[in-house]
Amino acid sequence: MAPKELAIDWIEQTLERFPRTRFAHLPTPFESMPRLTEAFGGPALWVKRDDCTGLAVGGNKTRKLEFLVGAAIAEGAETLLSFGALQSNHVRQTAAAAAKAGLGCRLVLVDKVQYREPAYETSGNVLLDDLLGADVHIVKNDAEAASVARKLLDEEAAAGRGVYAIPTGGSNAVGALGYVDCAKEIVAQSRERGVAVGSVVTAVSSAGTQAGLSAGFAALGADVRVLGLNVYNADFADQEQTLRRLTTDVLASLGVEPANPPHLEIRHEFLGEGYGIPNAGVVDAVRCAAECEGLLLDPVYSGKAMAGLRAMIEAGEFRDMGADAVVFLHTGGTPGLFAYRDALVAS
Repeated sequence: MAPKELAIDWIEQTLERFPRTRFAHLPTPFESMPRLTEAFGGPALWVKRDDCTGLAVGGNKTRKLEFLVGAAIAEGAETLLSFGALQSNHVRQTAAAAAKAGLGCRLVLVDKVQYREPAYETSGNVLLDDLLGADVHIVKNDAEAASVARKLLDEEAAAGRGVYAIPTGGSNAVGALGYVDCAKEIVAQSRERGVAVGSVVTAVSSAGTQAGLSAGFAALGADVRVLGLNVYNADFADQEQTLRRLTTDVLASLGVEPANPPHLEIRHEFLGEGYGIPNAGVVDAVRCAAECEGLLLDPVYSGKAMAGLRAMIEAGEFRDMGADAVVFLHTGGTPGLFAYRDALVAS
């Protein structure tokens, strides 16, 4: 048995130690993108379809929620409490996970994105949060979010219900385990398809996805560069510190001290005007992926990351990769398309 096969078995056995509630359709597809490769001018592009995880339109948070909800149930919690922006994909999937697990769900959404069109406040994820039965509280800033969260915790305590609080994006050492599992899938699928993966590119916001991937590849001994493209945090140093801390915490939870610690890399120059604000390059990347591959990207996360990847390819940054492929991790976010109709159609 090849060393990576042994490592994959070890990762699977290690993850079985953690409480887990199965929601996701796994493994997610691993697909070649030949027409997008041609449109961007190479290198060979593949996509890991974590928009296909299956829970309420899917997305990357479903992997995290398998471990987070597993931990909540193990602790006897009856209610999930979580946080996000108004059009948060994370809270939509949290609401769906709570519904499927028979738990209550209380959400605090901060209306802070500096973008508006008529559908933004009522369509997309906002509509789905309501359909999924979540108790949604919309606030204007982080201070108000903290105040409302304390009130909700007091209400749950008075009712005698245990609460499991999930951080923004599900990004802690528990949630990031879902992306250790994803790293294992990428290694297994690429080996089966005979694909040499040089880099995995993904949007990064709260950093749990990138931390889990980085820790997973390190634990597997896979020489894969994980490149996060910042779509969220204007405080670059804070985001990088968060990534380092989470990656260290995940490796510690796995009991791993890799021979070669993971190289952690975030690119910030594609953030543009800020979180949730698309530009012409993002809209063009969304349309190109749709027209070339039938692939739907949202303009907040995956679309902005694809625009960044395109700019890097055009700048020649992957020219020395030889035959190695670049894997784009599609983190989902499809409902967000319907909240950005004017931006997408006007362009």
